[in-house]
Amino acid sequence: MAGRTGQGRARRAAVAAVIAAGTVLATPGTVLAAGAGLPPKQPRIADLATENSACVSGEKRPYVGSVPRLTARLYGPGGGQPGEASKVRGEFEAWWQGEGGVEERVTTTTSTLLDTAPFSWQLPDTIPAETVVSWRVRAVNDAGVSAWSSEGPGAPCEFVYDRTLPDVPVVTSSDYPDDNTWTPGAGVRGTFRFTAQAGDIVGFAYSFNGELPRMADVRPDGSAEISFVPEKSGRQVLSVQAQDRAGNRGPRTDYSFLTGEGPAPVARWKLADATGSRSAAAENGTAARAGAGVAFGAPAPSGTPLTATASLDGSGHGFLTPGAPVVVDTAKDFAVGGWVRPARVDGTRTVLSQDAGTGRAFTLGLTQSGPGPAWSFSVGGARVTGGLPEAGDWAYVLGQYDAGTGTARLYVNGRAAGEETAAVPVAGEGDFQIGRARGAQGYRDRWQGEIGDVRAYDRIVVPEELTALATRAARRVGHWALDTAPDGLAPETGGGAPVKLGAGASIFRLDHPCDVFDPDCVQDWPLEGDGHLRLDGVSGHAATDAPVVDTTGSYTVSARVRLTDDAPAGPMTAISQGGEHGDAFKVRFDPENSSWDLVLAHADEPGAPETVLRRIEQPDGDIGVGYRVTVVHDASRNQVSFYLDGVKYAEGGTADFDAAWKSTGGLQLGRGRTADGWGEHLKGVVDSVYAYEGVLSEDEIRRLP
Repeated sequence: MAGRTGQGRARRAAVAAVIAAGTVLATPGTVLAAGAGLPPKQPRIADLATENSACVSGEKRPYVGSVPRLTARLYGPGGGQPGEASKVRGEFEAWWQGEGGVEERVTTTTSTLLDTAPFSWQLPDTIPAETVVSWRVRAVNDAGVSAWSSEGPGAPCEFVYDRTLPDVPVVTSSDYPDDNTWTPGAGVRGTFRFTAQAGDIVGFAYSFNGELPRMADVRPDGSAEISFVPEKSGRQVLSVQAQDRAGNRGPRTDYSFLTGEGPAPVARWKLADATGSRSAAAENGTAARAGAGVAFGAPAPSGTPLTATASLDGSGHGFLTPGAPVVVDTAKDFAVGGWVRPARVDGTRTVLSQDAGTGRAFTLGLTQSGPGPAWSFSVGGARVTGGLPEAGDWAYVLGQYDAGTGTARLYVNGRAAGEETAAVPVAGEGDFQIGRARGAQGYRDRWQGEIGDVRAYDRIVVPEELTALATRAARRVGHWALDTAPDGLAPETGGGAPVKLGAGASIFRLDHPCDVFDPDCVQDWPLEGDGHLRLDGVSGHAATDAPVVDTTGSYTVSARVRLTDDAPAGPMTAISQGGEHGDAFKVRFDPENSSWDLVLAHADEPGAPETVLRRIEQPDGDIGVGYRVTVVHDASRNQVSFYLDGVKYAEGGTADFDAAWKSTGGLQLGRGRTADGWGEHLKGVVDSVYAYEGVLSEDEIRRLP
């Protein structure tokens, strides 16, 4: 017994020593801070905030537009070391000079929390406005209190509650006055000035035509200036509010002004001059002298107002120049562009440029980028590249320098290409050039191919203009109503090539309808017009003798289709055009997926890869008006799109496609190419087939019958 008693005394002595050393034994799962029984640490200034503003005093104190919430991080005896936690309370105190110079104070103490939690106090609404308010905080536990955050190396936090709204701002502009007069115009940059009476204005919130507001910082004199480029003609409304340092925004000023159409180009050459001419007449600006390597009367891009273009042979004589600059100030907004068709896409080739000493201020053309050619626009030492030039293909290219953003932009066929790039322009006081660029050893980088409708602007070309400049109207090359087929030939409505009906194909007409109220009246009804093409699903088809659309170019093909079966046994092709082994495009119904599919083979070869766009739909089973299926190939973008009843999916309705090949076969209705030859015969009806050279707009596609 004596021995056991001695061991117990030893254990109690060891425990006492541990406790004296400041270590607390706890049950498993409890984490306590070292230094239990000690007061908390003094709060640090860096861990305090007035709402979202740091704790500061003096001239840098924040101004707030509402009574703020004060926040602090507090520390127990362990000082917030990892793996430790202490329970503390926060004691906040705020004070200010009240009326008659009497100091007023408010205080609060928070509930007890672990010191890993944020501590906060929403000040009461009795806090006075327009008065410097100071505050501090300290931590409290059962062992004592910390020093105030303002003591020793600390300092009080300060703020001012400012609820006085700024005055209504004054807006002025000499470029776009608010006087109901029309001023030019879309694409022309204008400057607007904002002023307000209050001395604590830090910015102006402004928006045009109800868009989301942006901020304009004030200058030393308290005013602000912005520039704006109208993107359309008509009435514009600029809304402005002054904002003070507390974030308060005052009453709104609505400034209204009228903008007209964008001014005409400063220079324009259609390049549609008579064959043999040695100069190009100018629609605007000065006539351009043509070198001996320029031949007028070259073809123009279809679907545009142009009737002819100029062909440049790529030699030292293949150029045009007005002998003067066109872009007078390259540090301001400008744009240059035109229709081009390169005969070659190797090397660097210039469409338009302007001399700058022995160099050039800007160059628009094509260059080699990575593995192949790309369209290019350079300003000073900056270059934007994008798009894919192809020999023999027309493109509308335009380069633009935006002085407001200090960036160069490139547009191909009306769409942005490449990345907007920061540019530092150089003075370009030399001559404007078509088809060549200045270098240290003379002119070089000569264009070989066609150029038409060259334009230069001293303003921004706005999006609607870009679209209009680059638009090629689709040209209808076929419409088959499929109402009649004398001698087995369904005529094209414009007198073009008919479609020839094969075995298993017939034209249905409703010449003697029965009474729709007669319960025994069971008959077909034309999808559109007076009749439609019926196909038996075995051998039935109709076709033209030759291709209707060039499948390497841009085209739109559309037809209305209704299936007879509601459970087809296999795929059925409604419309196609291809070659000996495959289809350049076909639209078929796939019962396995219950979908209408647009299928494009990548080559006229057995087993060639395919691009497929799919729309999930139920077969109609010979009921209703069927579906209008529409195929669009945009060669300028190397894209295909698939529409069903005038609508395409936002995702999956368009796909990149750069494997177009030239179809040699006729347009087929009701069949497509398979590994075993003709197959996938359609059991159903086809009606109202349209074919276009070019891309119909989405609105035009929706308006198809």
